Amino acid sequence: MTYQQHPDKTYGTDHAERYEFDIHTHTIASGHGSSATITDMAKAAGARNLKMLGISDHGPATLGGGRVSYFRNLKYAQRERLGVKMLYGAEANIISSDGSLDLGDDILKGLDYVIASMHHPVVKPGSAEENTDTYIKVMKNPYVSVIGHCDDTRFPIDPFRLFNAAMENHVLLEINNSSLSPEGYRGDTRYTDLVLLNLSVHFGYPVLFSSDSHGTKYIGDFTYAADAARLAGVPRNLILNYSAGSLLSFLAKK
Repeated sequence: MTYQQHPDKTYGTDHAERYEFDIHTHTIASGHGSSATITDMAKAAGARNLKMLGISDHGPATLGGGRVSYFRNLKYAQRERLGVKMLYGAEANIISSDGSLDLGDDILKGLDYVIASMHHPVVKPGSAEENTDTYIKVMKNPYVSVIGHCDDTRFPIDPFRLFNAAMENHVLLEINNSSLSPEGYRGDTRYTDLVLLNLSVHFGYPVLFSSDSHGTKYIGDFTYAADAARLAGVPRNLILNYSAGSLLSFLAKK
């Protein structure tokens, strides 16, 4: 599949302009780092002028993560809270090198989107080639929309192979603000993120900023992701967070 870059290559774009959504966020249902309810999260998103918020709690393989029944019932949750459009997804755990996830397709198909991630100690790290192979297998799942924090130094990757596979499978690679934060715990992720951002510019294929906020504190905060995007010269039209409509269109094509 070929993607053409928008002719407006505005590399000097001010990435501090208002973003419209954040879809990698965690509530109390993730079992760690947060006591916030979905309503708390929506209130914080509205206060930060976000139009749309996605809730993506950890799958059951994460210690204290959401149970299958939680994800099954999200389809009945309110589609708007406090003036904020709501999406309900999951951050599913990759649990083996064959690309298996800790939530079955019967659950995933009822969600608005699915982020698939490698977490320690849920899955054992492999070589860059092995981890990339695993991610590519995961991308072939028709319900997986996003690969989460693939910049984690504990799970090295081949960013060139991974980016090409993302384009082929219509999957987004996220630029995780938490990874890039000085308080981050995934090692120095800047090299991988900058390679991915440069590939976005080269191929004209979009990326997704994610806060990975556990609780309300960092919802919509993409400070470090935006700094990296500026350095790589990524134009505004390749960062989906500027347009909720663009994300919804991307997900609909999946």
